[in-house]
Amino acid sequence: MFHIAALAFGFLIDHLLGDPPWLPHPIRAIGRLIEVSERLLRRIFPATKAGLRAAGVVLVVLVAGASTAVAAALLWACYRISLWVGFPVEAILCYLMIAARSLDMESMKVYDALEHDGLDAGRAAVAMIVGRDTDSLDEEGVVKATVETIAENTSDGVVAPVLFMAVGGAAAGVFYKAVTTMDSMVGYKHDRYR
Repeated sequence: MFHIAALAFGFLIDHLLGDPPWLPHPIRAIGRLIEVSERLLRRIFPATKAGLRAAGVVLVVLVAGASTAVAAALLWACYRISLWVGFPVEAILCYLMIAARSLDMESMKVYDALEHDGLDAGRAAVAMIVGRDTDSLDEEGVVKATVETIAENTSDGVVAPVLFMAVGGAAAGVFYKAVTTMDSMVGYKHDRYR
């Protein structure tokens, strides 16, 4: 029951604050863990197909496992102290796993840029939220790219983490975000990761 209440409070905090850029964010820490682990594993494992595949498995287990374990241990320790310590910590962790307000704010920057400053500004704004080349997009392309990223990130940044946290608490949300952060950083089928 406390998990659901913490999730509700976390959602409310996200609605009110979004993700202030000055706030240390666990997803950045997970991203850094992925970068460091990948470099280390590429040195340890042979550069063969089997070696790199094994390194990939270790990376997934290491990052998802460590991220989830740290969150679970933190929550366990806080709830052991008191419900009055554990509950706010879980609510804050839930808040940090939800990106609804940030998604709204970033997508509105594209709208404002197109509306007030023109196509070049719209391209620059949409380039901040998509991973594709935006230099050749017309206005319709900028709008479509924005809508596509809103749809994808609503799933990845709001709906799925909320479902994971509703079932397993904030630690399950951290697990989900660790896996999706790995997907966004190393989940590409190009020469480096094929």
